[in-house]
Amino acid sequence: MTQVPAATRTLRVLRFLASQPDPVPLDRIVRACDLPRSTAYHLLNAMIEQGFVVHLTDEHRYGLGVAAFEVGSGYSRQAPLQRIARRPLASLVDRLGQTAHLAVLHGRDVLYVVEERAPGRPPLVTDVGVRLPAQLTASGRAILAGLPAPQVRALYSSAADFVDRQGVGPRTLGALRTLLAETRQRGYAVEDGEVTPGLASVAAAVLDHNGHPVAGVAVTYEDGDPAVLSQDVRRTAAALTRRIGGTA
Repeated sequence: MTQVPAATRTLRVLRFLASQPDPVPLDRIVRACDLPRSTAYHLLNAMIEQGFVVHLTDEHRYGLGVAAFEVGSGYSRQAPLQRIARRPLASLVDRLGQTAHLAVLHGRDVLYVVEERAPGRPPLVTDVGVRLPAQLTASGRAILAGLPAPQVRALYSSAADFVDRQGVGPRTLGALRTLLAETRQRGYAVEDGEVTPGLASVAAAVLDHNGHPVAGVAVTYEDGDPAVLSQDVRRTAAALTRRIGGTA
């Protein structure tokens, strides 16, 4: 059990506020964080003094303050996910002999932020800094499969949103929903020749503390059994989830 209960309660409140789309009233914070009303009130006042929370007096609601934004910005600047992922991805490459990469969702694209190339394997289009259509890639599908349905619908609201590379892959929202449902049921994402002819990929999502997908771990191969490869990929994604304090 923690030896600093006040710190634990404070972080619990901050995490709850960060998960909400809008500022919330005190009673909702009390219920969600399982705190006495007086304790929640004093914690919020302390966080207001430090700039982590703002009190919207007219609305009787509490939301995140500028200091919380600064913490989030610092996280982005330090790129901790990339740093944390590099060694597990290198180990994944050593075990499988296949190139591995980490990608994050950026709009309807995935942005590749880490690539560990297997010795003797050809260079891929998934180099660091490259963007590819999320619905065509295994890493993108792994992330999309973990998003709420309304968010996926907002991303792919028209036929023009489905970018084509090789003439294969989902071209409608209905087809994408079917593919994502299969991904969730299977427990990992796949693509075969939809990004590069002759190459296939298998991927699993890395999750944050809300169970929200923040990245996709994938390996790309010419010959192999995706069900077998997925076991190591899923273990690596689960390890990264734990490293960032995520919830599977």
